[in-house]
Amino acid sequence: MSEKITKEENIGADGHIEVLEKYDAEARFRVFTNRNITILISVIAVGFALYQLYTSALGAPTTLKHRAIHVAIVLCLIFLLYPVKRSASRAKLPWYDAALALIALSTAGYIIVDYLNIIHRGGIPNNLDIIFGVILVLLVLEAARRMTGWALPILAVLFFFYALLGRGLSGIFRHRGYEWDMVINQLYVTTEGIYGTAIGVSATYIFLFILFGAVLGRSGMGQFFNDIALAIAGHTKGGPAKVAVLASAFLGSINGSAIANVVTTGTFTIPLMKRVGYKRNFAGAVEATASVGGQILPPVMGAAAFIMAEILGIPYSSVALAAILPAGLYYLGVMMQVHLRASKEGLEGMKRSEIPKVRDVMKERGHLILPLLFLIYMLFFSGKTIIFAAFWTIVATVLVAQFRKTTRMAVKDLFGALEDGTRSALSVAIACAAVGIIVGVATLTGFGLKLANGIILIGGESLFLTLVFTMIACIVLGMGLPSIPTYIITSTMAAPALVQLGIQPFVDHMFVFYFGLFANLTPPVALAAFAAAGISGGDPMRTGFASMKLAIAGFIVPFAFVYNSSLLLIDTSFFEGALVTITAIIGVIMLGAAAEGYLFRTMGWMIRILSFASSIMLITPNRFFDVLGIGIVGIVLIVQWVKGRREGFGVLT
Repeated sequence: MSEKITKEENIGADGHIEVLEKYDAEARFRVFTNRNITILISVIAVGFALYQLYTSALGAPTTLKHRAIHVAIVLCLIFLLYPVKRSASRAKLPWYDAALALIALSTAGYIIVDYLNIIHRGGIPNNLDIIFGVILVLLVLEAARRMTGWALPILAVLFFFYALLGRGLSGIFRHRGYEWDMVINQLYVTTEGIYGTAIGVSATYIFLFILFGAVLGRSGMGQFFNDIALAIAGHTKGGPAKVAVLASAFLGSINGSAIANVVTTGTFTIPLMKRVGYKRNFAGAVEATASVGGQILPPVMGAAAFIMAEILGIPYSSVALAAILPAGLYYLGVMMQVHLRASKEGLEGMKRSEIPKVRDVMKERGHLILPLLFLIYMLFFSGKTIIFAAFWTIVATVLVAQFRKTTRMAVKDLFGALEDGTRSALSVAIACAAVGIIVGVATLTGFGLKLANGIILIGGESLFLTLVFTMIACIVLGMGLPSIPTYIITSTMAAPALVQLGIQPFVDHMFVFYFGLFANLTPPVALAAFAAAGISGGDPMRTGFASMKLAIAGFIVPFAFVYNSSLLLIDTSFFEGALVTITAIIGVIMLGAAAEGYLFRTMGWMIRILSFASSIMLITPNRFFDVLGIGIVGIVLIVQWVKGRREGFGVLT
């Protein structure tokens, strides 16, 4: 690769840590001057990862014990690693954080020691239950504040007081009211609160797949994604932007963090995009949009799909297969706008001498694809459990990485990967624990059903209006939250409204999942877009709005699959699935043209409106609309082609 590219990359890399710390609290961890403390934390983190691997291979303790251990160690590490505020020293461990770490471990110790008595009490808590329950709730709230910011703990506190004071409310949100001890009991010594489904999935599937991503990272998979994307698309028109889309899609599916993905790939791709002529706001928006979309892309989908499968009680393979076409349409929409913007502004790709060859990249790191293929086989064809698949995929990754010197991992690298995986899992795990407070209260009080009734009441039982209000609720609830807790909250609070209108549970969960994710792109709190703007030097709000425009297919496709689930390939014949796929692809291409106002040449407003109308008709699976949409596409193509010929433009630009 050329010296100039390396220099551009380094310019971006110099400031990426500052950008990451600004928008992602997970990056603001302590780096101790005391070597003994560093070693202690490494031992705890590696030991925790080994415990998770052991339980996945040979079986875990009883559910309550296993989840309690998981939460306790997560809390312990958070208090050891993350200071109470940004301005606090990151070089020393205060005594109070050491004390909080030990107290966190005691919450699991109590459940392990008194487990049989807890079960025998059958939901009637004693004083120690209440004391340790209050301690756990407070620790979870504080740890969540340190890792995710104020939004999630404030929401959890509001729900906690709603459980206590709800009897004093009027209207549909009034409930019978619950005493302090009953609320604490619900949150602490049952599997309906903090130790609920969310933390259960965190303690099994999510941790293992984050660990898988960490092992891949140590083997050099991130570099492989960048290099192969550069080799495939770097020389094409507007190549660096297409490289950003491909690399961010690959990486985002595995790591599950939009902001970390933006910083990881954006420090490399954004300077290249600016170099070939893309404006800074657009360059940042491309990276943000592609990074967020990774979490809807199979096979891993940022781990949220595992929670969806667990909540709905369906195989994970069903979730992943249904997500393939919508995810493909999302990325096609981004890619089309990137290409058309390059055509409109005359932006070229990179010189072939500046980019690696596909053959060389595959020779050097291509074997790293094998663990992903093995994972796909295990998830879709082996009939084995997700936990079994995750465990053996990690083992396969370690073995495959040994094939070449550039990817080979020594024992030190393996331990480093285990520690990296544990650290990366902390933010997801604590978010799941905090969400457990919200879900526990919602289950206790029936809040989810009450909110669903309220949404339907506002929507006047109109499906379209209910979808719009549900979309708004998902985006608002998702502002400033990681994707996994966003999905859990929205599926609990907003999804029931659509079920009451006759929508299949899986379809409405996919709907809220999409729009919860898009909160990362939607101003005023568009964290992924803001992080990208920090790298590109663009305006955060303008980058956010540009991201929304690039993601326009993602805002339309969920509405389409609610009205006709054929887009999710549910109960669809091969012929019908092929027809839906082809028409949807054409629709997304026309949507990109309408958004950019360019197809062969600049479009007039009337042609843009016709293009947009045809795209909606073609994306929505309906035979009549398909025929009408194709007719309009034909008119648009003829008009643009004729005008392009008159002005001397090539047909394929």
